[in-house]
Amino acid sequence: MNKTNNVFISHYGKDDDHVQRLKQRLRDSGFNIRNSSIDSTKYRPTRPSDAVIARYLRRGISWAGTFICLIGEETHTRSWVNYEIRQAHIQGKQIVGIYKYGCTNSVELPEAYKKYGGATIGWNSLDKLGKLMSGENIPTETPSGENRKPIFSIIRIEC
Repeated sequence: MNKTNNVFISHYGKDDDHVQRLKQRLRDSGFNIRNSSIDSTKYRPTRPSDAVIARYLRRGISWAGTFICLIGEETHTRSWVNYEIRQAHIQGKQIVGIYKYGCTNSVELPEAYKKYGGATIGWNSLDKLGKLMSGENIPTETPSGENRKPIFSIIRIEC
């Protein structure tokens, strides 16, 4: 696979080592990935203001073709992750969740992901990520790789 994929990988900052491993695994699987998210490879000596961070995130999400949310034990607690997911939704991006390696089935999804997110896949499902980036639909998975039931049930009421 020689197509370049522009992605934005949303994650909890302390899970950055998993972001680096995910990018390496994608490269090893033949994906040419360019990541526009903030990670340890883009270190700044001083923290910019929240307005600057928000502008940088919006621009990075806009540039990406696929928005990936790395879902770990603490991801659901991070306000910036929820902000990024909402921005991806507003911009009409495909939103894919990947469970961090070693997560259990009890990991909680961020609130914005519950509302706007697409498929979730396990850490070892990189072939499915390639299908998602190329526009195919796949079943949603639990962290262990088993098919997951929908989060919300839709009830239609006729008035």
